[in-house]
Amino acid sequence: MWTVLYIAPNQTTAKRIKDFMEAEGILVRLRPIGLHAEGSYTNFEILVTEAEIEEAQEVLNQALQVRQYREIREK
Repeated sequence: MWTVLYIAPNQTTAKRIKDFMEAEGILVRLRPIGLHAEGSYTNFEILVTEAEIEEAQEVLNQALQVRQYREIREK
């Protein structure tokens, strides 16, 4: 069974997270949700298997911490 790990604000972010998770050996699916007026998707659910949810949460938390650190350094 697939479980929502995170909701990305756009397709680019969703793909980056998916690529990162897959590089760590975690199976990932993306599911678009919500539509703009022009018909493009607004948000994307990042789904992982129920068996990998805890590991996936740890990996995602690490990735988000690294991102925040980089943003702080760039300021």
